[in-house]
Order: sequence, then C-alpha cells, then structure tokens
Amino acid sequence: MRAKTQTLGGWGRWPTSTASVFRPERLAELQRAVADAPSVLARGAGRSYGDQALNQSGSLVLTTRLNRLLGFDPTTGLLVAEPGVTFRDVLATFQPRGWRLPVSPGTGFATLGGAIANDVHGKNHDGRGSFSDHVQWFDLLLASGEVRRVVRGDALFRATVGGMGLTGVIIALAVTLDRVTGNAVLLKEQRITDLDHFLSALQAARASSYSVGWIDALARGRALGRGLLETAEPTDTTLPPERERRRRVPLDFPGFALSAPMVRAFNLAYRWRVPTAGRERLAPVAKFLYPLDAIEDWNRIYGKRGFHQFQCVVPDAEAPRALTAMLQAIADAGAASFLAVLKTLGPRGQGMLSFPQPGFTLALDFPHRATTGELLARLERLTLDAGGRLYLAKDSVASPASIAAMYPDLPAFQAVLAEVDPAGRFTSDMARRLGVRGGEARR
Repeated sequence: MRAKTQTLGGWGRWPTSTASVFRPERLAELQRAVADAPSVLARGAGRSYGDQALNQSGSLVLTTRLNRLLGFDPTTGLLVAEPGVTFRDVLATFQPRGWRLPVSPGTGFATLGGAIANDVHGKNHDGRGSFSDHVQWFDLLLASGEVRRVVRGDALFRATVGGMGLTGVIIALAVTLDRVTGNAVLLKEQRITDLDHFLSALQAARASSYSVGWIDALARGRALGRGLLETAEPTDTTLPPERERRRRVPLDFPGFALSAPMVRAFNLAYRWRVPTAGRERLAPVAKFLYPLDAIEDWNRIYGKRGFHQFQCVVPDAEAPRALTAMLQAIADAGAASFLAVLKTLGPRGQGMLSFPQPGFTLALDFPHRATTGELLARLERLTLDAGGRLYLAKDSVASPASIAAMYPDLPAFQAVLAEVDPAGRFTSDMARRLGVRGGEARR
C-alpha cells in the first residue's frame, strides 16, 4: 500500500502540516503501515479542530475505510464496530430498529474511534456522561505490533480514552446502545436575557434529558450573556422520513462577512427567531443532535485563513465570575463568533486526559487573525485561574504549562505511554507542541 503526501488541517483549517497519508481497508494493511512508519498517528474524519490529528513529516493512517459493523447483540444492545464507523452510520442503521447511541457529539460525521480518542460528550452529559462511559472494550494496535484487548478498569483504557491517539490505533470497539421507540425529541426553546439568567436556567435544565444554550457573544452591558436555551426530551413519536437536504458553502467567505457589525446583525436575527414566550415543537433526533451537518463545508464561513475553536469548562462556583470576564473580553475585542455555546457538564470523564468535569462549558469560534492569539491567551488564563480546563480536541495554541496544570493525571498518562510505546512512535503535532510525552515542548 502506497502513501500519498498530503497537506492537511483539522476542522478549523489552521494550522496545517504535511504528512505521508495511508488509507488502509483491512487490518493487515493497517499493521504494515504502522510497522513501516517511524512516526505515525491514526486520523479519523478530521473533525477535531486544531493540531491534534496532524503529524508533520511523519505518517498518518486514515481509518475512514475501516468502517464495517462487525456484530450486534439485540438482547444487550452491544455493537461491535471498526473505528471508521461514524455516528451517522449508527443512527441510520439502528434507529429504525429501535436503538441509538447514548452519547453523541455535535456532528454525525465523527468516527467512533475518534470519539474514544477525544472522549466526546454531547448535550446530555449530566445524565449520560461521555462516550467512554458506554464503551465496554476495544482492541488496540500497539507500537510493537501487538493487538491488545483493553477493557474498562485497565490503565491503558483510561490512557486511550481522551488520549488523542497516542497509545495506538483502535481497530475494533464495543459500545452499548440504548433501546428507543421513536425518532423525534420534544424541543423547547426560550429566550435568555443575561448571563445570570442563563446560569440559573441551565442549572434547572440539568434534570432535562438534553440541554444546550446559544450565547450572543457580542452583547454587552446589561445584555451580556443573553441568548437562547434549548431543552429536549425523547418521544415515542416516529416522524416520516425526510429527504436529506444539505447545503454547501462553495467558497471561502471574505473577511468582511465576519466583521462585528455583520455578526451582531446575525445574532440579533437568530435570537429573535424564537418568540418572547418561547416555543416547543417536535424535531427529528438527527437535526437536533447535528444541526450544522446540514451545511456542508461550513468551516469555510470563517475564510481561507481558518479559525480557532476555544472550549473550556469551569466549576459551578467559579462560573459567574469567570464566564463574565470571558464574555467581556470577547466583546471588548470585537471578536465575531457565530457559534457560541454554553452547556453544563456532569461527572469527570473516564480518561486520564478526558475533558469533562462538573461545571459549565463555553465554546466559541474565532477567525484566525493577527489579534486572535492574544484573546485566546487571555481566555486560557481566565480558565486556569478558575480551576477549569481546555478541551484538547479543540485546541491549537495553549501553552504546555497550562495544560499540565489543568490535567493533573498527565504524569500517569505519560507513564502508560512509556510502557506501551517507549520509542514514542505514536505522536502528533499537538503532542510535540505541548510536550505531552514528557520531553521539551516544541512550538
């Protein structure tokens, strides 16, 4: 199997790097690609945002063609699949049969292998936890060529969950699905007036099956933190199938499309689409879980220079102060962000480097500009001061010192890497930038 030299980026399209890219279709091809590469990393659908799934001057093994469903037990709901199977694949195959994955990220194009590597969460973390809470085992191809069955409770399980692909390549996994009876949720939407209102409303919404908020990140003064709150409950309703209509962003948007006045106008219109008294309606599960999947290549909206997504979580007690300071910094900078999401998170994740911890999580997109780095550094400091952490699946600029302080289990993670990959063959641009393996970080 031949490699192809390609320059790739994450979903944010910045940064980019050049690597030898393999696309195996069978396990034997994957094993040969890994055995022959001095520096290698698995990459799924490329939906992490920064430099996590990049490996400059090394090798990348794409798992998208390792996408077979290997088995399903209808008595227990246990699905066994290859890593390249996507959330959309599982929903399309199993929801008509009365089964659904318990946890799903914000895009159905993400792969199940990538979901383990990032320990993804969804709009229901308070009640259902992270994706790894429903994974029973996975088979991991190690740097030595050994394939090891890794089960819950193993140190290698905790290192691989959220471990950014640095422990090896997942070649198969087993995850438990939920039994369901419909394909729709009852969606309730309400306007939120300010940040205090948002935090109290989200606290009350922890009892809901799903909850997520959208914030007008450019609002200031008494309107700081205003937005919309969505809560949803599964129903027994089966809506008739709809023909999938996906729009495509055909070109990179020009810079003026993301100016503060343009985004301010969009935010105002977006908020006013929900009546003052709120509303409720039935919505297909897929549209609720994956709203942006209806727009193909939506990342081009941020222009050819790409964008950064900042996502943090801060503890409940620190949230009013920390989030107020963050939103004020964003508004003062005039940083235009169409996407600004506020959610609650529940228990800590299973992995040594899992992102979730109890508190509030804020996520925003910023175009890559000369001034963006200064704003991101400010938000990073505010997160650290609040006892929070950044989501590595979204990061491209954080400092090694901050990440070490935010993730106290990093030394334990490094110890597992030293055991299963002492030569450090599985690596990435992010791992080198942050010094994740314990060596000196390279910026």
